[in-house]
Parts: sequence; structure tokens; C-alpha cells
Amino acid sequence: MTDPLVEVEDLEKYYYEDDSLLDRITGREPTSVKAVDGVSFTVERGETLGLVGESGCGKSTTGETLLRLREATGGSVSFDGEDVFAMDGEDLVDFRQRAGIVFQDPFSSLDPRMTAREIIAEPLAVHDVGTAADRRSRAAELMERVGLSSAQLDRYPNEFSGGQRQRIGIARALALEPDFVVCDEPVSALDVSVQAQILNLLDDLQSEFDLTYLFIAHDLSVVRHITDRVAVMYLGEVVETGPTDDIFEDPGHPYTEALLESVPRADASEHGRRVDALPGDVPSPRDPPAGCRFHTRCPYAREACRETDPQPVAESDSAGDEQRRIACFRTDADHDYWASEPLEHARAEPMADDD
Repeated sequence: MTDPLVEVEDLEKYYYEDDSLLDRITGREPTSVKAVDGVSFTVERGETLGLVGESGCGKSTTGETLLRLREATGGSVSFDGEDVFAMDGEDLVDFRQRAGIVFQDPFSSLDPRMTAREIIAEPLAVHDVGTAADRRSRAAELMERVGLSSAQLDRYPNEFSGGQRQRIGIARALALEPDFVVCDEPVSALDVSVQAQILNLLDDLQSEFDLTYLFIAHDLSVVRHITDRVAVMYLGEVVETGPTDDIFEDPGHPYTEALLESVPRADASEHGRRVDALPGDVPSPRDPPAGCRFHTRCPYAREACRETDPQPVAESDSAGDEQRRIACFRTDADHDYWASEPLEHARAEPMADDD
């Protein structure tokens, strides 16, 4: 086993609101929004790790913070054995060449005043890579590689469709030949028919250029198609990680279970799944619940969940290699009071607190 390419440990990103007159009078601390609060995961070389969860759970902030597009509040990120947050000078320049990003919105992420050629070649110009002729040649090569014609290089973003714009964004991300790419919901703004084309393109590029992906998404069908492992986020925390097939076939955390139950199906009764399996809204990150943050929506919640935030529990295979990590008291064999019924049955009647 080789060392992971990316290691994220206890990553935090808080946003602090300016103190108000009331704060100054009362001496109250300014409110903080805990967008990312103690997130840990690894991304192995050559794999695609999916980062999933409801809107507002901190997925995109996690991806941007580990790339240092946003400065972290706490925690650490290691890239190829080097501390990303300690990098400066040439080390930071080298990291920015080896790590790229594909943004969610292909409409706002491209400068409308630049041609496709200028957009794709911009990273090369910023890092002073090659001559002007080399950059033009590289832009034409990448334009063709992502499925567009080099004859379109002098067009502006408004002359392309949404799917074509995202292809230009992918070409820009590959300009410096990175090892690692954060794909921040790269297909969520596209038509379903175009989504499949972009996913297949990303898959082909990964094989061709030996890329490692962090794939951020909320569409679980997309995640299952393209990822090797999945990390599930809820309200700024990772509650479960594991191989994609294991997560989808046997979810360990009640939130993961509820996400899968909530996927709309042609036959709502198929496998007992229901589209209303996850009630309520995500609590505010300004004032997250005490204990397990999911307990306000969890049908299995007990008193322990309301008081203590469960730490991830590792599950290993027969060879002793870690396969899953689940942050839930229900995974603890010592707690024999946890319900074993499926989610829909557990919701049929309220569950009493522990004695």
C-alpha cells in the first residue's frame, strides 16, 4: 500500500460575523458559522473519492479549503507527504501546478471577456510555462482532447453551450498537467444527457493522465457511477466513509441510510424505499445541535446522541485493512438497545429514551 496522495485531518473552516453593537455591549463573542468542523479523510493515488451530502453541508468549502482557495481555521492537509498549509514560495507554486479544480457553474467560472484559448492558456501564462506559441499549441491540444474543435478557440464563453463551457473548464484544469483535481459538482448545472458525456470524459481523462479526483456531488446516482470510495458529510462533519459499493448496499450511518432512502424511484415501494425518508431541514451551522448533529432528524436517536458527539469507528476487512469509518453510536456492539428494523419501520412509532 502506498501513502495517500491527499490526507485531510481535522480540517476546520469557520466564518466569523462582525461583532454588532449588541455584542460589544454585552461582551458576547461574535457568531461563527462552522462550515467545516473537524473533517478527516484520505484520497488514495489514482482513485476517485466522492464527497456527498445535502446542500449547505460544507462539501464545496472543504474542497476549496484543502486547495487553499480559502484559508483554513484549523486542521491540516498533506499533499504527497508535504504540509499544504505550511507551504509558501516555490513549494506553494509547485502545489498549485499539481492540484487543479473544476468549478460547479460553467457559466460564471469562465471570464466572459476572454476567448477559450485565453482561458485554457491562462494557468500556463500565470506560471510562466512555455512560450506564447507553446501555450497556444497546448490550448489547441486540450481543446481537442475534451471533445471540442480547435477551430472554436477564438470564441467567447457566450458562444458555447453549458456542456461545452464545462469542457473548457476541464481543459483549463488540465493545462498544468496536475496530479489531483477537485471536481466541485461539475455536472449539477448540466442537462442529464450532457452529464453522462462529461462523466465519461472525466473517467477517460483519469485513465489517460493518471489523475486523482475529489468528486463533490449531491446526486447519488452520479456518485455511484464515477467514485471508488465515498465520504458522507452532514453539517460540516464526515459521518461515514467507505467503498462506494459497500456504502450503497449497506449504509452504516442513519444519515447515509436516509439519503439513499430519499432517492426518487419510478416505483416508490421498490425495496421498501420512500421518497420522504429524511424529514426536516439541516440545522443552522451557526448553532449546531449538541451531541450528534444528526440526532434532531434521526429515528434511532437516544439520550447519548443528544449529549455526546460520536467519534468515527473503524471497521476492517479480514486482512485487517480499514474499510469503513462510521461516526454513530449505533455501530457500537456494546449498545444493544439500538433498533435493528429498517428506517421506515423505525419511524412508525416514536422510540423512548434510554433508561
